Amino acid sequence: VQLVESGGGLVQAGGSLRLSCAASGLPIGSAVMGWFRQAPGKQRELVASITVAGSTNYTDSAKGRFTISRDNAKNTLYLQMSNLKPEDTAVYYCRWGNTVGYWGQGTQVTVSS
Repeated sequence: VQLVESGGGLVQAGGSLRLSCAASGLPIGSAVMGWFRQAPGKQRELVASITVAGSTNYTDSAKGRFTISRDNAKNTLYLQMSNLKPEDTAVYYCRWGNTVGYWGQGTQVTVSS
């Protein structure tokens, strides 16, 4: 089982990025999946999640700016982020599963003011 994130980088405030999480060894549509982030000195927090049925949920700070989606054919999870703010700076991780699951290695997102 492997989850590989990509798409992070350095962007100016107000810009956009699309993160990808390519899965191998398991079908992404078979469990809840989520995007988490961890800023320096802070706990890892859930940003957005998508259920098997396709229902989505967002943290308040992400609502209206981030969109989580998945492409089952490509076995890939996405996070489209727009109107990025400096406080969005963090390492972003994808996760498959809930109580028992798998993490990706993370991708750095840095938003400059």
